[in-house]
Amino acid sequence: MQTVASLLSAHRSGARSLAETVRAVYARIAMQDDPALFITLRVEADVLAEAAALEAKGDTALPLYGIPVAVKDNIDVAGLPTTCACPAFAYTPEHDATAVARLKAAGALIIGKTNLDQFATGLVGVRSPYGIPRNAFNPTLVPGGSSSGSASAVSAGIVPVALGTDTAGSGRVPAMLQNIVGLKPSLGLVPNTGLVPACKTLDCISIFALTVDDAMAVLDVISGFDPQDAWSRDLPLGPLAAAPPSFVLGVLPEAQREFFGDAHAAATYEAALARFKAIGATLKEIDFSPFAETARLLYEGPWVAERWIVAEKLLTTTPEALHPVTRAITEPGGKASAADAFRATYRLKELRAKVAPVLAAIDGLLLPTAPSAYTVEEVLADPVRLNSRNGTYTNFVNLMDLCGIAVPAAIAPTGVPYGVTLLAPAGKDAQMAALGRAFVAAGDLPLGASHAPAPPLAPLPAAPEPGRLDILVFGAHLSGMALNGDLKAMGGRFVRTATTAPAYHMKRLPGAIARPGVVRVSVNGAVLEGEIWSLPFEGVGKLLATIPAPLGLGQVELADGTRVTGFLAEAAALDGAEDITAHGGFRAFMAAAETA
Repeated sequence: MQTVASLLSAHRSGARSLAETVRAVYARIAMQDDPALFITLRVEADVLAEAAALEAKGDTALPLYGIPVAVKDNIDVAGLPTTCACPAFAYTPEHDATAVARLKAAGALIIGKTNLDQFATGLVGVRSPYGIPRNAFNPTLVPGGSSSGSASAVSAGIVPVALGTDTAGSGRVPAMLQNIVGLKPSLGLVPNTGLVPACKTLDCISIFALTVDDAMAVLDVISGFDPQDAWSRDLPLGPLAAAPPSFVLGVLPEAQREFFGDAHAAATYEAALARFKAIGATLKEIDFSPFAETARLLYEGPWVAERWIVAEKLLTTTPEALHPVTRAITEPGGKASAADAFRATYRLKELRAKVAPVLAAIDGLLLPTAPSAYTVEEVLADPVRLNSRNGTYTNFVNLMDLCGIAVPAAIAPTGVPYGVTLLAPAGKDAQMAALGRAFVAAGDLPLGASHAPAPPLAPLPAAPEPGRLDILVFGAHLSGMALNGDLKAMGGRFVRTATTAPAYHMKRLPGAIARPGVVRVSVNGAVLEGEIWSLPFEGVGKLLATIPAPLGLGQVELADGTRVTGFLAEAAALDGAEDITAHGGFRAFMAAAETA
């Protein structure tokens, strides 16, 4: 099964032509034989002609050179109908959505428009007059919604990446149900220009992919401020980096875990906690009740009115044009009052304030993506209740202004896939992706519906970012230690662990609190371990203001001969201080001290 990374390598080396890739896409579509997957599929000859024109330009350095992509059919692609899975609503746009235009400019080839729960209302993928896309991983299960077709296209290996949307979990639940990655960006990070809204205040365009690296490669292309989108925000998106060796995750206490009797789902979450602990996580139980209350606001509160606005013309003239379940969910939105909206807004503000200190004390939330997995037969028999259950751990996310990434976690003996989701406040997309990437790498699941193993983690480039400075830390600012939260509050992002050249000593600074001082020596130097963190320039200034004597910032030589700004101490001030160099680093010294 081809990933973005493997296809790019083949295209750029000449091992595979773009035409070969396009033909393989259409051959797999024929093999999949699922007429409900695409609402509009482009003619193969047209895509081949586009591929030939792209190849003729010879710009193989394009970040998505020749990558086939599917697009959910509530996102505009010029010349292709946008239906939102409602034929009576359909129109043909003249312009691409901003995200689609950016994909094309990066060299991507749009294959077609995928099926969805009508007007993006649903988490099951069965609410479309165009049929129910088959779950590529397990055909008995619902494909997940509302981005059903996009998830199925990726899981089946038809395309390595696809665009979905996510208002209440539509970019995450289908990912779990089809054993793929679902990236839900921060609100406003990806422009919504050219997206038919479900809830305009909460919508975002999401990404389905086979790997975290592929999802982030696409996010890097389609993110960025768009003045044409009133909801666009100029948020930072750092590069994908390695996960820090230590981090804190908020997790559900046992009393607040709800799996509706699904023992496999419960076991998967427990196993995910253990796997995260094994790769460096400290688990901290949080009170989930304010998040759960927020989730209920989405459909029980006045936000349903936003869905009514989108379909207002049809609902007030030809309501029979809507899917019966979509109509039943949407119609009450027309009865919400301004007073209802203000009351709910007040309560949301209170709930956000309540969870703010919880989120500030952790690096991210770790939750089940969905509490269970249901078959098509079960959902058709009980469409509203089971759909609502799927949103247990997703509906609150955009109301709380969080970003997230859903990753595969396990495949039960029954053949049902389960997953977990990492969530954090807006702007921390890359940090959550790094944790998800490390989690997936520590497992052994196949890619999507294939039996192909996940590729080994590719080395990540360490390119410096404009307006930021890398700082090497040795002591309490290390990940998971006492002052690490201060570093993050200053905009710090973990880059990587690092070791110095064999030219340094570490001594314990005087005082009741253990702190290290690193000095360069001319003889008998040693290698010391630390961590490199990237800070914005204003964050560096804030850091300098907190550094007590005899510490300061200077140039530290690394093991590879390069230099980086890092914490150093005045040698004269450490005369007579305890030498802890033999431990090789402050973390090891603290562990030894605790053992003693």
